[in-house]
Amino acid sequence: MGKKVAKVSKLQFLAGQAKPGPALASAGINMPQFCTQFNDQTKDRMGDIVPVIITSYEDKSFDFVLKTTPAAFLLKKAAGIDKASGTPNSVTAGKITKDQLREIAEYKMPDLNANDVEAAMKIIAGTARNMGIKIEGEE
Repeated sequence: MGKKVAKVSKLQFLAGQAKPGPALASAGINMPQFCTQFNDQTKDRMGDIVPVIITSYEDKSFDFVLKTTPAAFLLKKAAGIDKASGTPNSVTAGKITKDQLREIAEYKMPDLNANDVEAAMKIIAGTARNMGIKIEGEE
């Protein structure tokens, strides 16, 4: 018989910088233990946002799964901008190259619903368009 799931929480923290707080309190887990494990597993991704899915069980134990950094965060980093365009169709916020697009798509592959890198690149390009980020070599 498996453990009974009490709650599943989806949260985001900066890599290596998770701290006990209200977001974690609502998950109903041992916060210091989670923070230590999360920070150890994400210390190589410092500066990035790391989404995490925490499954807490009725016996107060928990598991968590780390996801890849959000595409919007990676696109802003690649374009060297602080925020996306408020009006993406008329105002360009920044530019990225096809190579940067491919790099982001390859990194995001495990979390995307895409069969190959080309399909993943189209998904990421759509996100870039919605943020007002132009891709060099595309109209």
